[in-house]
Amino acid sequence: MAPPSSPSISDANSPAVDASALDELRNTPWREWSNEQWELWRNQVHRLATERNAVILAHNYQLPEIQDAAHHVGDSLGLSRIAADTDADEVIFCGVHFMAETAKILSPDKRVLIPDAAAGCSLADTITAEDLRAWKDEHPGAVVVSYVNTTAEVKALTDICCTSSNAVDVVESIPADQEVLFCPDQFLGAHVQRSTGRENMHIWMGECHVHADISPTDLTDTVRSHPEADLYVHPECGCTTSALWMADSGEFPRDRTHILSTGAMLDQAKKNSRNTVLVATEVGMLHQLRKARPDTEFLAVNPEAACPFMQMITPDKLLRSLEEGRDEVDVPTDVADAARRSVEAMIAIGTPGGGE
Repeated sequence: MAPPSSPSISDANSPAVDASALDELRNTPWREWSNEQWELWRNQVHRLATERNAVILAHNYQLPEIQDAAHHVGDSLGLSRIAADTDADEVIFCGVHFMAETAKILSPDKRVLIPDAAAGCSLADTITAEDLRAWKDEHPGAVVVSYVNTTAEVKALTDICCTSSNAVDVVESIPADQEVLFCPDQFLGAHVQRSTGRENMHIWMGECHVHADISPTDLTDTVRSHPEADLYVHPECGCTTSALWMADSGEFPRDRTHILSTGAMLDQAKKNSRNTVLVATEVGMLHQLRKARPDTEFLAVNPEAACPFMQMITPDKLLRSLEEGRDEVDVPTDVADAARRSVEAMIAIGTPGGGE
């Protein structure tokens, strides 16, 4: 049963807990919860967060129920920076593992939990610290630019991190005669190379399997079915080149084709004047877009583009994490310090972006 509208997350005055009702909640699959059980779940989540002095963060690709229960929803880096500025003792990161690592890197004195430590990332897994060391050895003196969707160990070997919204600015900040190693997303790398015209840029051939599967065919079919719509495309998508080709060829208006990070999609949606917007990214993003502009129809270019790792963070696991203090994410101090420097180098450029 779908949960009814939730009360304000700031309401810490939850009613007394009925132990038997809570036991029944834990023993019922979350997709079968009644309206009363959803209400109990929300009250318990908010109460425990207050007791633990914890801030709950939810990535834009999380399940709608998780997003609605969080204190903050957004991109991974933006959320990690918000957490660092709070006086919370604990950070509950509803996202994938590298995101919780980033929160720990920026908040070394806070305890960081993720509701399921097995929630990985197919993109982050495409390059390891050993891979990057070997690549650097092949290109001595090159500047390493790593997307934030990487592990702490990879960030620690990186010169400058980037987000999808500032990757072009980051690469343009590097002297033109210096080699650049860009990792790990090949589609974001191709977008940056196309935008900068940089020839001495080497791109790691990694990909997010969800975004890569939003294909050129998905895009062209959807666009041709909705010629009046605006189009938002995330630069991790395998269809980005096709979107730009359609715009350049005149098949779809260039001024209605937008290559955007998830945060920029929200900004664009708030300015949108179209009745329909086609969205090429993970489908969890539609929830925030629809909340931002309920008068607009947001349609997924590929309705099957759901990240199984993001969906591992379920309401019952969030409750368990708050009840039991699990699963904690730690980053060794030397790794965290080196990784933090790569993030700070990005921020120093002046266009810190938000995240994916």
